[in-house]
Amino acid sequence: MYSNVTVTSHKQQRPRLVLTLGDPAGIGPEVVLKALADPDVSKNCDVTVVGSRDLLIQAYTKLNLSGNLDLMANPADLSVLDVPSQGEIITGIGNAASGAASFAYMETAIAHTLSGKFDAIVTGPIAKSAWRAAGYNYPGQTELLAEKSGVDHFGMLFVARSPHTNWILRTILATTHIPLSQVSQVLTPQLMTKKLDLLVECLEKDFGIKRGRIAIAGLNPHSGEQGQLGHEEQDWLIPWLEQERKNRPNFQLDGPVPPDTMWVKPGQAWYGNSLIQNPADAYFALYHDQGLIPVKLMAFDRAVNTSIGLPFVRTSPDHGTAFDIAGKGIADATSMKAAIHLAVELVCQRIAVK
Repeated sequence: MYSNVTVTSHKQQRPRLVLTLGDPAGIGPEVVLKALADPDVSKNCDVTVVGSRDLLIQAYTKLNLSGNLDLMANPADLSVLDVPSQGEIITGIGNAASGAASFAYMETAIAHTLSGKFDAIVTGPIAKSAWRAAGYNYPGQTELLAEKSGVDHFGMLFVARSPHTNWILRTILATTHIPLSQVSQVLTPQLMTKKLDLLVECLEKDFGIKRGRIAIAGLNPHSGEQGQLGHEEQDWLIPWLEQERKNRPNFQLDGPVPPDTMWVKPGQAWYGNSLIQNPADAYFALYHDQGLIPVKLMAFDRAVNTSIGLPFVRTSPDHGTAFDIAGKGIADATSMKAAIHLAVELVCQRIAVK
């Protein structure tokens, strides 16, 4: 569980989730079937799978032959919104056909969710290269979700609960899928404010945190060391932070925290160091690897990516298509289960505050 929200079993309040298979050549079908085999996953929600029914049956049959039947949900027992594939899907090889299929699953899930049929989307992993091969040039699923929803301001928040201490790690990225060389040009006070707005709104609306603490990273080593190792902190990041502290009296904004030490307290909180005191409610990283290297080091098998700023809940396991192990029956469904659980809790939190 990711919050203190009690999940209601009232039929009208049961969250309606739609799960996409992701790239069908990857581990998406396997982790979906493994996740849905766990009765705890769907006991508090209604789940519909979007994807090719034939490919689900093929995955189930193949993994059954490898002795993994006890870990798999039978496709015949699932609610499936069938989107047949138009080309040959080769397990373990992402190509234009698998990219077109995963894109079609996403479009279908988004359309039905925007129409009110579902409350949340849980997305399987896709391969951006396969999307490009199919003619779809998006940085990732988040950008497609935002475009189809008519949303200009959105972000990626990564959430994970420690199996050691029960502490919740929340990490937002200011910039996402751009080259490192572009980060300092893309980062602006205006962008930072938009992302901070999204984060604060999410903490309040989705996690019930009205007063909290956010740690904000510096961009340069040692946060620039007073201009000796970079000028962004002195030029605009520190003045921006000072203004935001005045604008947000309910939140303590720490920073700019040197990037190499910002993750010490979260690591201690995650692994159970008894000396750790008062870790932040959220961590604000300025670029992709600054945030995701520590997240994946601590929580690779259980971190969840949630898109914030959308008109509906969207979560996703924080791993890729893993083409190298697709079809072998060894994919770990922990992150997919966590993505489903978090989607349920976020939907219920939104229902509770309406």
